[in-house]
Amino acid sequence: MRKCLIIDDEPLARSIVAEYLHNYPELEVVQECGDGFEGVKAIMQHQPDLIFLDIQMPKINGFEMLELVEQPPSVIFTTAYDEYAIKAFEANAVDYLLKPFSKERFDAALKKWLHNQAILPASPAAPPLTEIAGKHPEERHRIVVKAGNNIRIIPVSEVLYLEAYDDYVKIHTKDGVFLKKKTMSYYEKALAPEQFVRVHRSFILSLPQLTRIEPFDKDSHVALLRSGERIPLSKGGYTKLRAVLGI
Repeated sequence: MRKCLIIDDEPLARSIVAEYLHNYPELEVVQECGDGFEGVKAIMQHQPDLIFLDIQMPKINGFEMLELVEQPPSVIFTTAYDEYAIKAFEANAVDYLLKPFSKERFDAALKKWLHNQAILPASPAAPPLTEIAGKHPEERHRIVVKAGNNIRIIPVSEVLYLEAYDDYVKIHTKDGVFLKKKTMSYYEKALAPEQFVRVHRSFILSLPQLTRIEPFDKDSHVALLRSGERIPLSKGGYTKLRAVLGI
């Protein structure tokens, strides 16, 4: 028997999906979750084969939730917001159900997944979202990270700077450093350009944290932050920073 989760903040929406699933005895609903925090914990606990996931939810949205799961299961998105359809399919979702959806539309999505499982039963799950930036306004104002078993929402106003770290990005804050499996290019596009500037291949700094620019060796400069940390500036980064500052 295959396991599935229903993750949606609306009880009625969860009950409709659960009702439609009664016709599929080969699927067991192991848990229903009312927000993304519960969803992450349930995925870790149950290791489901399939999740039915709402996108717009309190605390963290469905895409942010998926980013916190190292090996996400197959996903069928269920949402009232059709503006997210393109992003859902870019995330390799099995399907996208626009609320209110009929049982026939639900059956078509589920049969697509069952058919794919029958053909490729050992195929890997869809990868987490990593490179689709700037499509959720809230993602410009916060970064959701996993710290141990806890989920933390970091307002971008608390970010000192970002640093490339292999396949991750280090989010430097006054409370510590957090890892996010993203790229610098993602954050360069996602963060507000009036607040964050990429000054080096490996660094993006927060402009409110900048105190001054100092020369360093021949034809090079560093940015001095309020925290006392010194961020190297590439030639292009130095030029870009001066332009943003109007100097």
